[in-house]
Amino acid sequence: MADSLEERWRDVTHRIAKACKKAQRDPADITTVVVTKFHPASLVRELYSLGVRHVGENRHQEAAAKHADLSDLDLTWHFVGQLQSNKARAVAEYCSVIHSVDRDSLVDQLAKQEKMVDVFVEVNLTAVPGRGGVEPEHALALCDRVAESSNLRLLGVMAVAPQDEEPAHAFDRVRVLSEQVRAVHEEATELSIGMSGDFEEAIAYGATHLRIGTAITGKRPIGT
Repeated sequence: MADSLEERWRDVTHRIAKACKKAQRDPADITTVVVTKFHPASLVRELYSLGVRHVGENRHQEAAAKHADLSDLDLTWHFVGQLQSNKARAVAEYCSVIHSVDRDSLVDQLAKQEKMVDVFVEVNLTAVPGRGGVEPEHALALCDRVAESSNLRLLGVMAVAPQDEEPAHAFDRVRVLSEQVRAVHEEATELSIGMSGDFEEAIAYGATHLRIGTAITGKRPIGT
């Protein structure tokens, strides 16, 4: 792994461009969300100086504090972690995009916001009960519920490739589901798949949003 934050950012950017060329896609169609959980606001500020404009967070308390510290920067904040229903409205106050909508109660809470919020419906690709994400067979119904809300914009679906499955196989399943959703909701053209270890495969299977952490930020600080 490259030594400095700038080198890691440039390396990932180069790899994204290379993967897009192989997949005959335009790198401009890819939104790279740099996931900065456990890292200080100062690192986000440094990322901004390198050209990063999309930042992802997993925990509300940490994200809210960083957002307040960095309010002078023109950043788009994404919430990519599991979200409790009782924190949904608070998260929507500072996050423009929520990637982890996976149940009716969460949709109901987000729908109470006055501002427009972009959302992905998260799909669980594992056979493990209780994991984040709606079961694939219920994804379309949840997408319908999101689309019915006047202040939620359905972007598409999100998923995490299981550790015990080849990313390409998992992403192919998500792509099929994404096409099914798009057949009903033509505006839901986005696909949030791909993380530090598999983003190149994700690009080959249609990813529009990559959620990349350690490949860019490096290891989490000691003590976190």
